[in-house]
Amino acid sequence: MESISLLLGEALSPYQVSLSPSGSHGECRVTLKNSHGAIVVEREFNQAQLTDKRQLTDVVDGLHRDVLIAEGRLEPCVIAALRNAALDKRAAL
Repeated sequence: MESISLLLGEALSPYQVSLSPSGSHGECRVTLKNSHGAIVVEREFNQAQLTDKRQLTDVVDGLHRDVLIAEGRLEPCVIAALRNAALDKRAAL
């Protein structure tokens, strides 16, 4: 678990990343704090998401997105528009 914490810390720098057990089925809470110690994002993931390389990449991407939204640098409606545009491109192929 310590290696996962280090990987998340590197990937999500400059945020302070902490992992803590959560739930009765092995869930893990990931907390991101800014340089002032304020919680920016806090999410729960199951253990498998953090131990599988592909799923861990998805976790990091999702946390990046959540940070952008929490800091007001990205609106949820923009994400929806980008997803719809990507789907339209796939349908056109």
